[in-house]
Amino acid sequence: MTSTQLPFTRGPSKAARRTPRRKPRINSAYLFILPSVLLIGVFIAEPIVQSGWMSLHDWTVGEAHHKFVGLDNYTTLYHDSRFWNALRVTVVYTAAVAVGQVAIALAIASRLRRTTWYSALLRTAYFFPFIASLVVSGIVWKFLLDPQVGLVDAWLTDLGFSAPNWLQSTSLALPTVIAVGIWKNVGFTMIILLAGMQQIPPHLYEAAALDGAGPWQRFRHVTLPALRPALLFTTLIATVTGLQLFDLVFAMTSGGPIFHTESVVMYLYQKGFVEFQMGYASAVAWVLFVIILAISALQLRLSRFRDAD
Repeated sequence: MTSTQLPFTRGPSKAARRTPRRKPRINSAYLFILPSVLLIGVFIAEPIVQSGWMSLHDWTVGEAHHKFVGLDNYTTLYHDSRFWNALRVTVVYTAAVAVGQVAIALAIASRLRRTTWYSALLRTAYFFPFIASLVVSGIVWKFLLDPQVGLVDAWLTDLGFSAPNWLQSTSLALPTVIAVGIWKNVGFTMIILLAGMQQIPPHLYEAAALDGAGPWQRFRHVTLPALRPALLFTTLIATVTGLQLFDLVFAMTSGGPIFHTESVVMYLYQKGFVEFQMGYASAVAWVLFVIILAISALQLRLSRFRDAD
């Protein structure tokens, strides 16, 4: 043993063994989402809060002072028969479009499940209306259904049928708008359901066929359970979109005849941007927001219950 080596050497002190403290570092992911958060805050969150504040005031555009009225706008809205009519029209449209759109898209997707050249062509044809905007679709159908120059009435007349006034009839205006709404969005729903069908393992159908299940039994007990997430998504999207009905009605009927196609958003537009009663229009917007939130939460809750069941 040399003189420099001692039998018992003291280890490093506690201060020397202490791990150096790391400097706090900002996660780069927050920097990437910061622009989106700012945009959401400025253009979504702030207007929502502002509209809630406006709904508590007698806020008329052009007036210097806006009187605080509390819940008076909501009380007036509760006794407003025109609002309840608009809500009824919106609910009828939403229910009819959501059910019809999903049912028709499910039938089309089942027929076009196999990938062939003609099925690809038909998928494109069904999806094409979804690309156009609602306003453009509404204007095109308004001309097609025009009793004077419309092609639909001309074809019916050539076939010997009497041509009804589709958009001016109190009994046909809303069903016509519903039909156009289904035609407009059925392609999108079909694509979603078709993608869900193509993810179903083929051996499930083979096992069901070996057990003696026919086409309807295979569809009911194999296809539908496997498509539950896709059906929930498409139904939820169709419901939320239907409750926000505006563009199609604005382009086709402007809420007529005699308010038979006036939706809640159309009524909100009339009160806020035509009559400039922004406080009352904000109250309508908040009621619609609560309705959409409640229906969406209920649909998600029912879906979770069925999955657990």
